[in-house]
Amino acid sequence: MYVFVAVPLELAFALSLALLLNRGLKGLGLYRALYYIPSLIGGSVAISILWQQVFGGKGIVNQMLALFGIHMQSWVGTPSQAIWALILLKVWQFGSPMIIFLAGLKQIPADFYEASSLDGAGKWKQFLYITLPLLTPIVLFNTIMQMITSFQAFTPAYIISNGTGGPINSTLFYTLYLYQNGFGNFQMGYASAMAWVLFIIIAIFTALAFLSSNKWVHYEN
Repeated sequence: MYVFVAVPLELAFALSLALLLNRGLKGLGLYRALYYIPSLIGGSVAISILWQQVFGGKGIVNQMLALFGIHMQSWVGTPSQAIWALILLKVWQFGSPMIIFLAGLKQIPADFYEASSLDGAGKWKQFLYITLPLLTPIVLFNTIMQMITSFQAFTPAYIISNGTGGPINSTLFYTLYLYQNGFGNFQMGYASAMAWVLFIIIAIFTALAFLSSNKWVHYEN
C-alpha cells in the first residue's frame, strides 16, 4: 500500500511543481534549492521525530483542526491513519523527481507548443499530447527510482512507531520486520532470507516497469 499510493502521489506533486517552475519564474534557482531540501533531509531521523510530533495527539495538525472545531486523535497513534502520515512524509520528499522533471521540461522544443497553438490547442491539450508523451522516459526513470526507495523505506516507520511497527502493525514495513528479526530476535538467517526476497520483489517490479515501457514510453523520434 505504501509503495503503490505514495509513489504516484509523489510523482504527480513533483510534476505539478515542475510545470509551475517551468513558466519562467524569477529566482528559479532559489526555488529549486528550497524544493530540493525535503529530498535531502526527509529520510533523516530528525525529520521522522518532527513528523511524529507534528501528527501526534497534541501536534500542530490537530491544533489547526481544533480551530475549526475538528477534534482528531493522534494520527500516528491510530491504526487507520498512521500509514497515511508516512505516505504524506514520502510525498513531501518530492524534490529529487521534481528537479528531474524540470530538466526534462527544459528539453522539450518550444516549436511544438507554438505549432499546436496555431492549430488551436489549449494548455490542457498541449499537456496531454506534447508534454506528457515526451516526458514518459523521465516518468519511467522517476517511477523506478522512487519505487525502489519506497520498498526500502525504514527510518520513518521505525521512528514513528518506536521500532514496534504499531499501532497494531499498521506501520510494520517489510524492512522494519526484517530489522526486528535480524537485530531484535537475532535470527540472522531468517533476516538474510527476507533481504533476498525483498531484492527479488524489487527486481520483478523493476523488470515489469521496463517490459511495459514499450507500450507507454514515447521518444521524440
